[in-house]
Amino acid sequence: MSLKQLKHKKLWLSLIIVVLLVCIIFTGAGYYFFKMACVPGPKSFLSSSSDTLKKSDPLYKEKKWFKKTAKQKWYMQSADNQYKLVANYIPAASSNKTVIILPGYMDTKEDMGEYDALFHEMGYNTLTPDPRAQGKSEGKYIGYGWPEKDDVKKWINLVLKRKGSQQQIVVYGLSMGAATAMMTSGLKLPGQVKAFIEDCGYTSVKDEIEHEAEALYNMPSFPRFPLVEILSGINRIKVGYFMKDASSIKQLHKNHRPMFFIHGSHDTFVPTKMVYHNYLATKGPKQLWVAPNSKHADSFSDHPKEYRKRIASFLKDYVK
Repeated sequence: MSLKQLKHKKLWLSLIIVVLLVCIIFTGAGYYFFKMACVPGPKSFLSSSSDTLKKSDPLYKEKKWFKKTAKQKWYMQSADNQYKLVANYIPAASSNKTVIILPGYMDTKEDMGEYDALFHEMGYNTLTPDPRAQGKSEGKYIGYGWPEKDDVKKWINLVLKRKGSQQQIVVYGLSMGAATAMMTSGLKLPGQVKAFIEDCGYTSVKDEIEHEAEALYNMPSFPRFPLVEILSGINRIKVGYFMKDASSIKQLHKNHRPMFFIHGSHDTFVPTKMVYHNYLATKGPKQLWVAPNSKHADSFSDHPKEYRKRIASFLKDYVK
């Protein structure tokens, strides 16, 4: 082998080693961000919530009611039969109206107490599940609404089985729960499902992950690409879907039921601009309210009277 051929071989070997090292580094980073985003556990980017109830809280009355109210525990196997799921059920006297309340990312059914109170005051039975891998429900990974949408459909069928076919059902979701509600809206559902309400949900899982990479980690276009693509590939292996396929917008294109969209005007966690894309996507009757000056998931606490009034006004046209 000549000296020139030897140098050429060494160059190619060096390039292969560099490419392999880069691939290893990016794959390792992808696994790190997958663990941060999709594996349950403490999250540094989430504010810790306090169990202490203060009278200064604008939703003090609702939260106090929830703490004192007896809850039934409902159990169900997840749609894929892998996990045992649990929910709080709070009946309203002789009501034929039930709302299924879907918590946000890393939230539990207990974190949604003020929303139970809100709908119970309107005469609704409330069923509030812990999503898979959150609260007391089993699960390995947070699905951002995509696998959870099939669990919601199963919860709907369980309500009808236990409470009768005369039940009128509303699906309400907050943040990740809102995306879950929108994703559920594109499924084939029983006619008893009358309406959906989503508060600050994202357009797709990939859109939200890309936004968080930029907003939380100040990550520029590179290395955001290809890191998000690697993360999505890992998610496909572990959770069963590519993140771009988990789209609220695509599901809303298949929805013809009424949908009420709520979003805070100052939401930077799920950017306010996303609600306009979601609103335009749905095919059914729809309303939109952008709550003035509210940050992520704060619309109810910032505007309790207006929030209640707008939801009641929306639902009276579709749930009798």
